[in-house]
Amino acid sequence: MFKDTEAFSGFSVDDVGRAKAFYGDTLGLEVSEQNGMLTLHIAGGRNILAYPKGADHAPASFTILNFPVEDITAAVDQLTAKGVEFEHYPGTTDEKGIARGGGPLIAWFQDPAGNVLSVIQLG
Repeated sequence: MFKDTEAFSGFSVDDVGRAKAFYGDTLGLEVSEQNGMLTLHIAGGRNILAYPKGADHAPASFTILNFPVEDITAAVDQLTAKGVEFEHYPGTTDEKGIARGGGPLIAWFQDPAGNVLSVIQLG
């Protein structure tokens, strides 16, 4: 039934304006707004919906978006320079917030609504 449907994912935010500035200006994604919702246009021709939930918003406690990067240290440094704060998990992440043991290198951060995102070095 859905074999040929172009499905997309979505997540909630508590403030569409702040989300638009973060995803568009800070992360550099192409973002459009329609009917009070945002569409994040990501590489590969895929779209992700960010919809308002206001006071009922509960941030995702799991990683909702992973951004693959070639050099995780450079990506963390660039995002930190733009004001992004990386999560620090004792025994898991280094001083920059990068997990370097067991699996791909990864660093987690939050959008203004508290949703968890990551940069991940797969190669």
